[in-house]
Amino acid sequence: MSTLSRRSLLVQSAAGVSVALSHRTAAGLSIQVPQWRKVERVFSGMPTTDGAGVRLSRVIGQPALPDLDPFVMLDRFHSDDPRDYIAGFPDHPHRGFETVTVMLAGFMRHKDSRGNSGLIAGGGAQWMTAGRGIVHSEMPEQEDGLMSGFQLWVNLPAKEKLCPQAYQDIAPSQIVTDRVGGAGEMRIIAGGTAGARLGPVRERPTQPLLLMLTLEDDHPFEFVVPRDHTAFAFVHRGDVHFGQDDHATAVGESAIAVLTAGDFVRVRARSRRSAVLFAAGRPLREPIVKRGPFVMNSEAEIQRAFADYRAGVLDR
Repeated sequence: MSTLSRRSLLVQSAAGVSVALSHRTAAGLSIQVPQWRKVERVFSGMPTTDGAGVRLSRVIGQPALPDLDPFVMLDRFHSDDPRDYIAGFPDHPHRGFETVTVMLAGFMRHKDSRGNSGLIAGGGAQWMTAGRGIVHSEMPEQEDGLMSGFQLWVNLPAKEKLCPQAYQDIAPSQIVTDRVGGAGEMRIIAGGTAGARLGPVRERPTQPLLLMLTLEDDHPFEFVVPRDHTAFAFVHRGDVHFGQDDHATAVGESAIAVLTAGDFVRVRARSRRSAVLFAAGRPLREPIVKRGPFVMNSEAEIQRAFADYRAGVLDR
């Protein structure tokens, strides 16, 4: 970068805030230098079952990666064998966080104790705020074929853990879509990045950025992320490089890359038709006590959640 003039490189973040680092040159002039995110750690998912026996891979929420503030769980489900998913997730409770379901293929029917009902179709998503408490079911609405997608749990700050419940179905047509690189595609579910419209999810306390990236060639794609947000990328198809070419890290299929802090993310496919789930969120830096379907700040709050559920007053 030139040291001959007072130039500022201002980066517009997903929250609409200019972010950059100040750097003093040899001439005593101050310029602002953006920081590139690098891969800090890479993990594979852990095979498990949940619900009534649905086979899936637990990526965040496993012993090696118990949480990634503000994200407290990430499950990957992908099977064309109905025995792996047909039993679904019958009625179960939640309190203290938000569930995000992203469907790549298949159909899942949601019903809850607040009277909401909706069909999550391949290419669509759902954002549910459990808040003070909700009982819901997620059941496959198909008897064969591919069922593929993710469920992500996003924590709520202590002051909002008992907030009113909310539910947002997001049809495939509502998700913002932009072309990237040479022939790739970026689908924005939540938040936004420079030059793109905001995704359809309403404003949330963790200021999340949730993207689905499809990379159809080896052209690099760069985008902006709020500097101090926690960020990860899960490669669910293909093989991808993260970081600048001289410091890039390869991440293979079915692996999650935890990224360092920084203003920019650079991603490049190493194999054609690679696909990535990318998420970033403002860390809450609060105690996390997670027990089964509840995520609170203390053991006493967890015990209260179980007591309220047994008494039938969880969602009141």
